[in-house]
Amino acid sequence: MAERARVAVLISGRGSNMEALISAAQQADCSYEVALVFANVVDAKGLETARSSGIATASLDHRGHGGRAAFDAKVDAILREHRIRFVALAGYMRLLSDAFVDGWQGRMLNIHPSLLPSFPGLHTHERAIETGCRLHGCTVHFVTSELDCGPIVAQAAVPVLDDDTPDMLAARVLTEEHRIYPEALKALCAGQLRIEGNRVFGFR
Repeated sequence: MAERARVAVLISGRGSNMEALISAAQQADCSYEVALVFANVVDAKGLETARSSGIATASLDHRGHGGRAAFDAKVDAILREHRIRFVALAGYMRLLSDAFVDGWQGRMLNIHPSLLPSFPGLHTHERAIETGCRLHGCTVHFVTSELDCGPIVAQAAVPVLDDDTPDMLAARVLTEEHRIYPEALKALCAGQLRIEGNRVFGFR
């Protein structure tokens, strides 16, 4: 088997999607290894989870660095120090600078809890219920400078039930997030994905 691609997972909290990515990396045929977990919150719970799995961690409080671009430059230096090839955002609650996005263009994925392009941003489950959607879900997409607008790699849908609360709906969506995110990252790291315009080809 070819050498596994070194992936960094960026988190801000518990990192449940991070856990799904780590679990998938334990499979013998996985195309990536989680080589680093980075958090912009120094006591993020996901850091301890990563350490318990033997994964290198790093953290840096995003405050006090002279702005977003300066902070992102420090994060970029950490990633390159760890010889990272691909980046997976997993509940990383930071808007990224254009320079950072450009530096990792085509090599950085995000998981978003809606069927994009519907409901970019926050509070997606509440908005789906309030709008009367019958289907909701999640999307893995490439990261671009425009929030939640990058080319879509994979999506999964769940029904919106009549008695759903946002928490109930979120739980069903999260199950699908944990399923499709590792598969999308495997495809990226295996060199299977091709972007043409705003479309992604090669995901099976």
